[in-house]
Amino acid sequence: MRILVTGAAGHLGEGLMRRFAHDGHEVRGLDIKSGPFVDLAGSVADAGIVREAVDGIEAVVHTATLHKPHVNSHSRREFVVTNVTGTLTLLEEAVRAGVQRFVFTSTTSAFGRALRPQPGAPAAWITEDVVPVARNIYGVTKVAAEEVCELVHRDHGLPVLVLRTSRFFPEADDDDERRGAFADANLKLVELLYRRADLEDVVTAHLCALERAPQLGFGRYIVSATTPFQRADVAELRTDPATVILRRTDSRTAAVFADRGWSMPAEIERVYVNDRARAELGWDPRYTFDAAIAALAQGQDPRSELARTVGAKGYHDRPTGVYTS
Repeated sequence: MRILVTGAAGHLGEGLMRRFAHDGHEVRGLDIKSGPFVDLAGSVADAGIVREAVDGIEAVVHTATLHKPHVNSHSRREFVVTNVTGTLTLLEEAVRAGVQRFVFTSTTSAFGRALRPQPGAPAAWITEDVVPVARNIYGVTKVAAEEVCELVHRDHGLPVLVLRTSRFFPEADDDDERRGAFADANLKLVELLYRRADLEDVVTAHLCALERAPQLGFGRYIVSATTPFQRADVAELRTDPATVILRRTDSRTAAVFADRGWSMPAEIERVYVNDRARAELGWDPRYTFDAAIAALAQGQDPRSELARTVGAKGYHDRPTGVYTS
């Protein structure tokens, strides 16, 4: 398959470029920055560049975006141009070029304020049916871009699948309190329970989406590591998550935490549920919390080889808070 990957210099973009090439696809990378996996340098909002990029392409995977870490460094107008206008430009040029399938990388941040229950309320059980309540311009523009995807699908028949990905970046958390309360590896392990995925699994989800797009037409899917929690746990997750974690996970969990001096979270306020992605895309994430515990118990790195290879990239050309180039 001839595939265009936008954002080819980013975490996910590089992961996709590596995997597609390994699998024997003819892959083309587009990014505003140059890099070893970038064939065309330019903005996704530039119709001329995009037209050149989609020429002869059968499938588009659109990962290019301004992210949450850019909220304090870029204007709202820049977010609209990149995340909304850029997505529309790609979709329109894809239709013109006869592209057969389109996968748009969105984010669980699109849910915004819906992720935070009121004090005393149970943890939010987040499925695709939860209505987003945007928290910032990042969320606003990603939701708007999703709507543009659905509009173009309805009007032109282009198969488009939207993947709302949870955290997969290796950089430190941008929240000072969370970063100060946990060792980085401790925090990322805990997040696999409810709001994180390994890069390899995110890449695999995109492969599954490309395969299934013509049959599904349009759909939105949460892409996050499979949670061990059940709907019945949501009240207890706000008050005593450690008990729930030990009840639902690998029997070696307590020993792994104790050996490293790691902490359990004081509360868990939301759980991302990937049931629809697994059922409709045929996606089977491998890098779960229990898989990580098993690896750690054997003295192994719980991350995938792909995640280790791509590593940290940062989000800015110059150091900005905890995010660096």
